[in-house]
Amino acid sequence: MISGISKKAIFCSLIFFNILQPSKSAEESQIIKGINNRNTQLSWSKISNEETLSNPSRNTFINNYEKNIFNKKFLKKDIDPYLVTNKANQLEVIIQSDKQSEINDVIYAEGNVSVSFGGKLLRADNLIYDKFNKKINATGNIALILGDQLFRVSQFEYSFISKKGYLLDVKGKINTNNLIDDLSSNFSLSDSEKLESLIELKKKEVINTPNKVQNWLFFTDKMTIDGDKWKSKKAIFSNDLLELKQVKLVINALEVFPIDEEIRFKSSLNYLILEEKISIPFWLGSRDLDFDKQSTNRWNLGYENLDKDGYFIGRKFNSIDIADDFFLDLEPQFLIQRSFKGNTNSFVNKGESITSEKVKRNAIFEDYFALKSQVKGRINNWDLEIDKNLNSFDFDKFSDAFRFKTKLNKEINFLDTKWEKSFYGIYRERVWNGSLGEAEIYSGFGSKLQKENNWLVNGIEKKESFSLGLANITAEALNTKNLITNLKGNLFYSLDQKFPIFIKKPKNKSIDISYLYIPQPVTKGLSLKTRLEASYSFYENGDHQEYIALGIGPELMLGNFKNKTFDYTRITLLPFYKFDSGESVFKFDQNYENFTIDISFDQQLYGPIILKSFGILNLTNDSNDYGEFIDSKISLNWKKRSYEFGIFYQPHNQAGGISFSLYGFK
Repeated sequence: MISGISKKAIFCSLIFFNILQPSKSAEESQIIKGINNRNTQLSWSKISNEETLSNPSRNTFINNYEKNIFNKKFLKKDIDPYLVTNKANQLEVIIQSDKQSEINDVIYAEGNVSVSFGGKLLRADNLIYDKFNKKINATGNIALILGDQLFRVSQFEYSFISKKGYLLDVKGKINTNNLIDDLSSNFSLSDSEKLESLIELKKKEVINTPNKVQNWLFFTDKMTIDGDKWKSKKAIFSNDLLELKQVKLVINALEVFPIDEEIRFKSSLNYLILEEKISIPFWLGSRDLDFDKQSTNRWNLGYENLDKDGYFIGRKFNSIDIADDFFLDLEPQFLIQRSFKGNTNSFVNKGESITSEKVKRNAIFEDYFALKSQVKGRINNWDLEIDKNLNSFDFDKFSDAFRFKTKLNKEINFLDTKWEKSFYGIYRERVWNGSLGEAEIYSGFGSKLQKENNWLVNGIEKKESFSLGLANITAEALNTKNLITNLKGNLFYSLDQKFPIFIKKPKNKSIDISYLYIPQPVTKGLSLKTRLEASYSFYENGDHQEYIALGIGPELMLGNFKNKTFDYTRITLLPFYKFDSGESVFKFDQNYENFTIDISFDQQLYGPIILKSFGILNLTNDSNDYGEFIDSKISLNWKKRSYEFGIFYQPHNQAGGISFSLYGFK
C-alpha cells in the first residue's frame, strides 16, 4: 500500500479522478487509501454500468462528504436530497456538471465540471473516465486548488494501470511552506471562493514577506507523470507575483519525486534570468522545495586577504546525498591573487605557534587551491551543521590552513516560551574585536540557550534578545601571544526600540507594478532608535567582566524610491556608551571601546543603483584607534523589486565579495 504525505504530493492532481470508478479496483484502492487517510477505508456507492444518471442537467456523484459543504455556493441549489450524508463519515466525493452520462463503461461529465474529494477541489469543462481501461481525461480550463496551491491546466490524462500520464500548459502558484499541509488539509468555503477568482495567476498588488521566499509562479508546457515521478523538459519559476520580467529561474530536465515524507526535485543545468537579458547558469542538484534556503549563484567571486591573500573564485558543486537527511556541499576555490604573486602572507613560520605573526612565504602549486565544505542534516529533530574551510592543499600547512565549526541545535519549550538550544565546537575561528583587531580562538566547545522576540506596541518597534552560554575555550590571551584554556560562562540581554517621531506611513503595505526598485513601500520620516545591552562574563580562574551599555540616536528616511534619481535616502546615527568593569582572560571578547557611534548611510544614485554603507566610529579617548572606523562595510547594489545584487568590501578585515538576494511576496 502506498502511504505517507510524500505520495499525496505525487498524486495530488489524480485523487479527484480515481473516485469516478463505481467498482473498487485494487490499484485504485491503493492510491486512494494512501492519499487521503492512512487509517480510513472508503465506502463506495454502487452505480450500474449501463445506467444513465438521473437529473442530466446537473448530475452529482457522491460517496462520503462533510455535511457542512452542502449549503455552500459550491454546490449551487439543485442538489438531490439523498446527498445529505451521515455526519460520522468525514470523507466523501461530489462531482457536478451540466450534463453527466455513462455509455459502455465510460463516464462523461460535460460543462462546468466540479469535483471535490478529500479536501481538494477541481474544475474543468469536460471529463471522461474509461472504467474498463482505468483511464481519465479532462480538458478545457482545468483549475485545481489545494489550500494555497493553485493550478490551471489545459488538458490532463492519466492511466491507473500504467501509472503514466501528462498535463499540458501548466500554470500555477505554489507555496513551498504550506505544500505538504495543503495536500492533506480539508476543503473549506474560502478555497472555493479563491478558485472562482483564479482567472489570472499574476496579481495586481502584493505584500512583501521579509526574509523568506515561499510563493512562486510556475509554468511548463508539459508535465509527464511516470509512477511516483513528475517530469518536465523545462519549467519556469518566478518569485515576482506581479510580472516575470525582472527575475525568473529556468529549470531544465526537472524531476519531482518523494523521499521520506518530503518532496524533492533535481535538474540539469539551469539559468537565473535577470531582466530577460542576463542569464546566469547554476545547478540545484537534489533539493527540497524550500527555494528560499537555496543559493542560486553557484559561482563565487570574492576577496579575502587574511586567509586567501586576496581575490579568489569558487564554484559550488551539486549537493551530495551522503545519508538519510544528510547532504554535503563542496566549493573548490582557486586563489587568483596568491597564484599571481607566487607567495603568501596567510601563514606563520613552520613550527611556530598559531598566534605568532604571519610572515611572507613562497607559495607552491598546492597553495593555489582552497576548499569550502558544509554538511547539513537532522538527527532526532536536531539540526546539524558542519562548516570546514581549507585554505591550502599543502599538507605541511594543514594545521594552519584548516578551520572548522559545527553546531547542533533545535527549538525547545522553556518557561512557557520557545528557545533555541545549541551545542557547538570550533577549531581555529577568527574573531574581530574592534580596535584590538583580529583574535584567534584555537579550539572550543560549549552550549548556548537563547531566544529572540519581536513585537510592536503603539507604533514602537521592539526587539529583545537573551542568551546564556557555557564553553571551554583555548584562545589567545589578552596581553600575550600565548594560548590559554579557560572555562567561560556568559549572560547577555539586549533591547532595541524604534520610536516614531514624525512618520508618514504608506497608505497600505502592498505594492503594484509601478514599484520597480523596492519590495515594499518606504515609511518616510524621523524616528528615534534606542539600544540597551547588559552582559556578564565569568571565567574559571575567577576573573570576570561586565558592562551595561546605552545608545540613542535618530534615523531619517526620505523619498519613495520610485523616481530615477536621488529618490531615497536613509541616515542613522547611534551613539553607544558602555559602563564596564573587570577584565577577560582572552583577547577575542575583551570589552575595550567605551564610546562608539554606529553610522549608516544609504543613497539611491540612479534607477536601481544604490550605495550602502555602515561603520562603527571609535571615540574612546585612550584608544590607539581614536577617530577611526573599527568595523565597516560599503557596497554598491543593483536593487529591484524582486531581487538585489551587490558588490561589497569590508575594510576592517580586508574581505569582500558579491551578494545576491531574492525577495518574497504574497
